[in-house]
Amino acid sequence: MSLADLRQELSSMDRISQLQDAIDALVNMMHSSLHYLLEHTNFKQVNPNVPITQVYPHAHEPGKFKEGKKELVADLIKQAKQVEHLISVLPPSDVTEEDHARELEALEEEMKVANAEYREAVKEAEELYGVVKAAIRALIDADVDRPDAAC
Repeated sequence: MSLADLRQELSSMDRISQLQDAIDALVNMMHSSLHYLLEHTNFKQVNPNVPITQVYPHAHEPGKFKEGKKELVADLIKQAKQVEHLISVLPPSDVTEEDHARELEALEEEMKVANAEYREAVKEAEELYGVVKAAIRALIDADVDRPDAAC
């Protein structure tokens, strides 16, 4: 991989990180907007025969609430446009579906080889453990058999 390719890949990763941060910010803004709308709204009487019996304690006056909604919408639109821009500057994917499939098959083969090597290493470690255990047992037994071993 050349230095230019590495820089391009790092730039793409940076763009993806920026996009991820922008999407997170948009989701947080949506959550905050919903919270604002739920906490600061007031009931509206739609039928003169049904009176309003409950009032939210933090409800804003209709004019202030309408201005708050406009501000929320403007912020959401601005953030959505930023996300849209970040998506538009992402580099196009030159990889076809067949390339993805071949890459996944190659990774699967590598995983099988790595698993086989791992199993072999575990087997070898178990054998070495048995040898070390037998050697320690032999040393302990030899030490117990010596008359001067008791101190």
